[in-house]
Amino acid sequence: MTTQPCQTGCGTPLTPDQERILRERGTEYPGSSPLNHEKRAGSYHCVGCGALLFRSTTKYESGSGWPSFWAAEAGGVATQRDTSHGMVRDEVHCAHCGGHLGHVFPDGPPPTGQRYCVNGLVLDFRPDA
Repeated sequence: MTTQPCQTGCGTPLTPDQERILRERGTEYPGSSPLNHEKRAGSYHCVGCGALLFRSTTKYESGSGWPSFWAAEAGGVATQRDTSHGMVRDEVHCAHCGGHLGHVFPDGPPPTGQRYCVNGLVLDFRPDA
């Protein structure tokens, strides 16, 4: 996996939980992210490198316990097959730094039918001005 250096908005050290999720493919407890309830207009960036990943216009309440989006920004995320834990899933990672974000499932709403189920701890929400 190719990684690139930090873009804008970086420089803050990662917490141990962010390190565990981004670098060790961990997860946060469902329902624990304050971003589940974030309703403001804005954008979601990778805490590892600052890359733009999602926009608030694609966020929706999936009931999964994690922030969910029906589309990612072009070039923001990449996927790979994940066969860990006895399941077959598509892992989502930052296309710029390779950090683990979560998984994408084919049970989302129109128009894409996708559900990007993302760990809120690895998202940096930036409200629109």
